[in-house]
Amino acid sequence: MKNKFFVLSTFLIFSLTIYSFFSFKTTAITKYKCLIQMTNYTGEGAYVIISLLDKEGDYYQTLYVQGEDEEWYHDIPEWWSFYGKRRPNIDAITGATISGGNRSISIIEIENDKIDAGYKIRFETAVEDQEYYKNDIEFELTSETIKSKVEGKGFIRYIRMLPQ
Repeated sequence: MKNKFFVLSTFLIFSLTIYSFFSFKTTAITKYKCLIQMTNYTGEGAYVIISLLDKEGDYYQTLYVQGEDEEWYHDIPEWWSFYGKRRPNIDAITGATISGGNRSISIIEIENDKIDAGYKIRFETAVEDQEYYKNDIEFELTSETIKSKVEGKGFIRYIRMLPQ
């Protein structure tokens, strides 16, 4: 009887150990300092959305939002169609809008397994009573591009990201 109990308890402990090992897999995350330099436009501060896109080009995750007033989020239509349906809490990843000619530095977090795996980063910009740029900046997330200076097409002059 003691032998059966020993075998059963050993099997149970072994099974729980294996289950725990495979069930609680964590993904390594790297923090990046992200500098956004704006062009010298006039008008209100720009809302800037930094998103991670999956291999198919669909929104995967919101990385950062420059602009804290949710009342205007619908003016960023592509991102709003993703975010607005679920409205997850983004308070921890928001900051003030950025005015023309100014710059902003924020910290964004990216899972390491998204780099060199076909994912992209998109910077969308919108300014009240002015333009909306769906792809102000968009680039594939690779080991090289994540450290380089990338020029914008709209309100953003350029961005530069540095791993922390």
